[in-house]
Amino acid sequence: MGVFVFLPLVLPLTAWPVARLAEQHLHPRTATRLLTAMAAVLALCSTVCLGLVMVVGTAQLPGNPLPDGWSDPEVRAAVPFDEVVGKAAIPALCAVLVACARTLWRHARVRSRAHRALAGLPDTEVAVLPDGAPYAYALPGGGRRGVDAPRGGARRGGRTGDSEPYGRAGRRVRGRRGGRVVVTTALLDRLRPAERRALFAHERAHLDARHDRFLLTVQLAARANPFLRPLRTAVAYTAERWADEEAARVVGSRRTVARAIGTAALVSRGTPAPTLAGLAAPGPVPRRVAALLGPPPAVRDWPPVFTSVGLAAWGAAAGTAVSAMSSANSAVTMVLILHAATPL
Repeated sequence: MGVFVFLPLVLPLTAWPVARLAEQHLHPRTATRLLTAMAAVLALCSTVCLGLVMVVGTAQLPGNPLPDGWSDPEVRAAVPFDEVVGKAAIPALCAVLVACARTLWRHARVRSRAHRALAGLPDTEVAVLPDGAPYAYALPGGGRRGVDAPRGGARRGGRTGDSEPYGRAGRRVRGRRGGRVVVTTALLDRLRPAERRALFAHERAHLDARHDRFLLTVQLAARANPFLRPLRTAVAYTAERWADEEAARVVGSRRTVARAIGTAALVSRGTPAPTLAGLAAPGPVPRRVAALLGPPPAVRDWPPVFTSVGLAAWGAAAGTAVSAMSSANSAVTMVLILHAATPL
């Protein structure tokens, strides 16, 4: 096993080049999926590495409940510098587990609070809040299904038939696993009818593609290994760009979506409470607007090899594969060593 057990801790650095290049040159859908998959694998491998090293360090502590054979010299020889690294891995792994658990708890708490805040509104696909603060976000899951509301009745005391988005807000929740688009009257009043359609198409794209799962995955990965934070930032941006492109396809005008994004960014001050991963993450608005004013991105599943983004993607893929093989090999080796050292 040797020093190869430590490779998964540093191999996430190989994904840094592809993070920036994927934002610029890959289709947002491809970039989001690619970067999320890499982040998940690399984070899992680095956590396995910490666990393996911690086993050796824990076995040396006096009074530990582990078998005595796990602290034999043959076991400690499997991990270089076991006396220092093994013990240091104990608080490091505990910190990773606590950080990930806290992220999941906060995610669940905010989602529960968001759904409770909508409890008094009709159970429609779009929930329009009578709020003076302009904001909008996509709230995944948790809503009832199959309950029809009067057309235009998505907000209390609401104007009915005022414009196309208000009229469509009465559709019952279906097809998006109970997800809802949440928007305030203050934001809708500042958008033109075409821009409202773009806003709703953008938020529905978040629900359809389950972007909350991508964003939560990279958040957990960044908690597991700080070297993966650039991937978290990149996925937050590419997920927004993915929704932008879907909205442009639905609306039929990239310029309209760009105007809607710019207007919403100018008048919005963020949601009044912490939101789920990606619920209201606008990303770098000037870059998104500039991308929408340009030609649509080319749709391809993998970049050409002999390009900067292709070389970076293949390099990150190679680093991910080496990390996975290294952690798997180390795990199997450690299991065999510990099994041989465990008294019957």
